[in-house]
Amino acid sequence: MNRQIAKKRFREGEVVCALVNPKLKLVIRRYVDRIYYCKIQQDTARKELVYFDRELMDCKNLKEIKNTAKR
Repeated sequence: MNRQIAKKRFREGEVVCALVNPKLKLVIRRYVDRIYYCKIQQDTARKELVYFDRELMDCKNLKEIKNTAKR
């Protein structure tokens, strides 16, 4: 079988934001089969959240998105 190797955009331990809730900061715990397993940065005791790559963004880009939305 010809299987593509998925490149991960974020590394374990990196802080990211979800597109659906950009104010919530997430820490990447692991990446398996094109799925990111994340912990909430402020509450690591809660259950993990699971996201596809397309559902996450770098929190540094959050300011740029807010600036373009105001225009």
